[in-house]
Amino acid sequence: MKIVVIGGTGLIGSRLVTKLKHLGHEAVPAAPNTGVNTLTGEGVAEVLAGAQVVVDLSNSPSFEDDAVMAFFETSGRILLAAELAAGVGHHVALSVVGADRLANSGYMRAKIAQEALIKASPIPYTILRSTQFFPFIAGIIKSAGAGQQLHLSSALVQPIDADDVVAALAEITLGPPLNDTTEIAGPQALPINRFAEEYLSAKGDPRIIVADPDAPYFGAVLDDRSLRPGPNPRLGTVTVEDWLRAEMTAD
Repeated sequence: MKIVVIGGTGLIGSRLVTKLKHLGHEAVPAAPNTGVNTLTGEGVAEVLAGAQVVVDLSNSPSFEDDAVMAFFETSGRILLAAELAAGVGHHVALSVVGADRLANSGYMRAKIAQEALIKASPIPYTILRSTQFFPFIAGIIKSAGAGQQLHLSSALVQPIDADDVVAALAEITLGPPLNDTTEIAGPQALPINRFAEEYLSAKGDPRIIVADPDAPYFGAVLDDRSLRPGPNPRLGTVTVEDWLRAEMTAD
């Protein structure tokens, strides 16, 4: 089966391409650096020729509100139109758990707009919403500023390992379209501030994390439901402790 992975050279996409190839499929990575640009349409029709499934893992190069909305709306329209013309039978997309609950975040609004385009298209689809990947904690910490005392939300988060997401995407890609949204999360929930403390401690970073329920998370104030999945999500297997241990070994 020919499967085109949009964003197939990125963190998740490259691993998904490798996994699908190992399973005997023709998995084609598509990204600007392979000559495929879903914002301009360059190379899109050509790469989709003969594809049965498209997995959209694309992401905006800018998280500024207007830019990210323009990216997902433009890219989504161009890609879905090309898929319809090519006779693609299953559109798989990766989205974010909680996107529909964080309207104050421009990025989350853009992901909901992307999801709406998918649902309005006649192409059968499956949307996988994932919680935050483990390495994202570094960006969360960076967003809190440059001082020695950083205020971070105390809301619960359920971070997940990239390989757990790849395994779920591979299963979805090779299965029938759900025409629905499903969720995946890590195996344990913990407050964002606690996750940040464990990460800094493992790195030997002396900065102090202050738990602050009102600290914004990329423009949105969170509660314990904001970034956690609904009932009966898929669950990954890698814990925070597992990931931190692997990170320290890699360093």
